[in-house]
Amino acid sequence: MQEAAALKMGSVIRREGELFRVLEVLHHGGGGQFAGFIVLKLKSLKTGHVKEVRVAPAEKVEDVELNRRELEYLYEEEENFVFMDSETYEQYSLPKEVLGKKSVFLTPNATLPVEFWQDQPVNVIFPEVVELKVASAPPGLRDMETSTYKTAVLENGMEVLVPQFIETGDTVRIETESGKYLERVRQKK
Repeated sequence: MQEAAALKMGSVIRREGELFRVLEVLHHGGGGQFAGFIVLKLKSLKTGHVKEVRVAPAEKVEDVELNRRELEYLYEEEENFVFMDSETYEQYSLPKEVLGKKSVFLTPNATLPVEFWQDQPVNVIFPEVVELKVASAPPGLRDMETSTYKTAVLENGMEVLVPQFIETGDTVRIETESGKYLERVRQKK
């Protein structure tokens, strides 16, 4: 247990029996007859929902220490994604809502860090940026008065807006949090 005032961004706490990652901590000083308070922006590790909670700076919160292990992604089931520990060959299922929109970045046999709490997987850590090949892209427009972006389909089936110069077969960097195009990867000659 620790005081809410000591929480930092990225901490994991247990509140009302559910695990939350602290996304933001805003301290409000108060004044006069009004006491100070803290607004915590929390993301549920179970559902991915984000909520804000107002707490007193001295309020005790249960901080949680998660363990990380490298697991290999195997396949998708009805409501779960299945991962395997390459050392013990033990398989773990994670509900699809835990990964949310980032699940489009799962590729078979990819090894990713998975966070565990009480020997149960609770979260998958994706890299901030991934490189993907462009599966199809329409030809670029020469008339720059219309739009500077076009829609391309990536190898994972995801559609993303890319600049006009991107062609089929190019490799692009995509930000996993937002799903936005960042840049084209230069091909080594």
